[in-house]
Amino acid sequence: MMKETVRFRFSSVLAAIVVYWAVTPLLQGFFGLVVLTDLFFSAVLISAIWAVAQIPRQAAVAAGLALPMLVSLWLLHFGPRPVLLLIGSVFEVLFFGYTAWLILSAVIKAPAISREIIAAAIVVYMFLGLIWAGLYSVLELLQPGSFLIHGAVAGPTSRHFAYFSYTTLTTLGYGDITPISGSARALSTLEALIGQIYLAVLIARLVGIHAAQGSGE
Repeated sequence: MMKETVRFRFSSVLAAIVVYWAVTPLLQGFFGLVVLTDLFFSAVLISAIWAVAQIPRQAAVAAGLALPMLVSLWLLHFGPRPVLLLIGSVFEVLFFGYTAWLILSAVIKAPAISREIIAAAIVVYMFLGLIWAGLYSVLELLQPGSFLIHGAVAGPTSRHFAYFSYTTLTTLGYGDITPISGSARALSTLEALIGQIYLAVLIARLVGIHAAQGSGE
């Protein structure tokens, strides 16, 4: 069970994600500066490993899942290779799925509400988007043409899938990226459902913790 002994471990992950998504659009199109986006993404991975590192075995598993993703991420700077993209996407799903589960366990087992618990709950929601972005990428690599990006010259990229994932998770759906295959539509529907169920269950859980905390006081 995760120990609540290190302060700001979940807040650090949340801050790294916010910085990554805030800075990435600003660096697009600037040659040489694009590498900074991968540095920020690497910071997200490292902070996530630190957040679940209260038990050495969990830290070892998380680091083992992150390493292939980091290696493939940086090797892609030497040229696009489908094998590296596939490896990175598969381990993206595994890493964020594993760390999201551990962090969600901390939220469920929390005896009281704190800023760290709220940050942890938000981090899990953000990780859901990254998990599905990896799933979409794997699907497109194994079944090309599963998605259609309207008005785009090149095919789908990891950034396209991250954008599509979050718009689906929040059920926003601008319609500029369309799932074509049956598998793509099934994954999109599942993500939208899980996104809404997670928010409903999360709010109920936090309200329950708050009520129990208030009764204890």
